[in-house]
Amino acid sequence: MRVPVDPARQLTVDAGNGTPPWKQLRAQLADLVHAGSLLEGERLPSVRALAADLGVAAGTVARAYTELETDGLVEGRGRAGTVVTGCGGDPVEGRLRAAANRLVVEARADGMDDDRVLTAVHAALAARPLA
Repeated sequence: MRVPVDPARQLTVDAGNGTPPWKQLRAQLADLVHAGSLLEGERLPSVRALAADLGVAAGTVARAYTELETDGLVEGRGRAGTVVTGCGGDPVEGRLRAAANRLVVEARADGMDDDRVLTAVHAALAARPLA
């Protein structure tokens, strides 16, 4: 039987390292998902609870959770909390999926259709062929 990971015990925020705290949290939580330490269906701590445990503002945790949702790794379910939706596995593949999700969200927010996004991706791939 697997014992669930307590993210609050695994996460740290270093106010002096120059990286915004929300980015530190997003990266650490994403690493836990990609490593399979946080599994699909597991609930993350509430924004307020995690913020209190880490000594950061609730907005910091909320921003990290929002970014993880954009990455496709978690889903906010209102009163049911935030649940892991991404799966563990190859971290490189996970980072690629997360980057692709962010690209799609940003492109659609800018009003771009799928064909324009795909054209841009194909152009970027063609400009940087494999060595």
